[in-house]
Amino acid sequence: MTVAIEPAGAKASAGATIERKDAHLDLCSTASVEPSQNDSLLSCVQLVHCAMPEMALEEVVLSTSFFGKTIRAPLLVCGMTGGSKRAERVNRALAEQAEQHGLAFGVGSQRAMIEDPQCASSYAVRDVAPKTVLIGNVGLATAASIGVDGVRNLMDEIDADAIALHLNAAQELTQPEGDRDFRNGYRIIESLARCLGGRLLVKETGCGIGPRVALRLFDSGVELIDVSGLGGTSWVRVEQFRASGVAADVAEHFASWGIPTAAAVASVRRAVGDRLTIVASGGLRTGLDVAKALAVGADLGGMALPLFRALEAGGPERVDQSIRVIVAQLRQALLLTGSRTPQELRQSPVVITGALSDWLAGLGSASVGDGLGNDCLLPKECRIAQRYRDRPELVRGGPIV
Repeated sequence: MTVAIEPAGAKASAGATIERKDAHLDLCSTASVEPSQNDSLLSCVQLVHCAMPEMALEEVVLSTSFFGKTIRAPLLVCGMTGGSKRAERVNRALAEQAEQHGLAFGVGSQRAMIEDPQCASSYAVRDVAPKTVLIGNVGLATAASIGVDGVRNLMDEIDADAIALHLNAAQELTQPEGDRDFRNGYRIIESLARCLGGRLLVKETGCGIGPRVALRLFDSGVELIDVSGLGGTSWVRVEQFRASGVAADVAEHFASWGIPTAAAVASVRRAVGDRLTIVASGGLRTGLDVAKALAVGADLGGMALPLFRALEAGGPERVDQSIRVIVAQLRQALLLTGSRTPQELRQSPVVITGALSDWLAGLGSASVGDGLGNDCLLPKECRIAQRYRDRPELVRGGPIV
């Protein structure tokens, strides 16, 4: 392993990281890590039925290009875990299912294998997923400490097609051992984007990426983002369960912090146009959820918790069944909107209701970067929600009814 020179105390640090990762798995498998008040707002996206689709179901084509490979459906099994023997079993089982179904797959944070090279095996899934898109994972602070060469080595060590750089300020603030300094993040991302180009995916971890940050990321050279919005697993809630005292009390009020997934996807797409590839994760639980995310601007949908829980409940067979159902639901949603491909679905009309309309109006009138390093207000005719009814040609996902 050539990622970094192992510092004194690294083995002890690795042990703490592994214990934390296993605690995360325990909590995600049993605890209420999805606060009931958290809402992705995908329920506020209504697809418009096409009574005369004029196609056979077999004519619906879900295949999508992602990191230079073709996957059979626009789905990413998002990175969750790594470091321990239990994490190794989870990663290998889910990666094997991703390979079988032609989906993309991501591992969890590779920090543990930096602290202890013996942990590398928990991320090594290429032997069970030789062809699918494989995405490594590293946190912003860790990337800063190991540098571009270290990040590239993390990818090489597991033969990854790309690396996900995760942003998780809210989670870190809740962790007793978490980071507290988030300065110079864009400088780190610029360096990574300059060296890795289209092999870098910048992702949130359940609190969402809004249009201002997305445009700044684009200006920094980023080509792909995962908005990972509010609505699914709350990592603040996960850390709240691990915390005590003041930290736990503070976290209780931030477990619902973030930009809902539907609002993040739609607002970012309308801010950046086609300049970024967008993954939508955070509360997607069905193929219909994926279809709604695609309709408001995503290129792919991502999910983790439902597949992990399927694995815990019934092993690989249950995961296989879950994926089959999700893909079938997605395929049916495309046919019932008269869409032969995910690209056509993004041109279909959608109806935006309820709180999502309010979110989009607020995000559309907020000050955002213009992608050229300057702050500006979006032009009045380009603002979100009802304003787009007058300018349907500006909406990548088609007119909003």
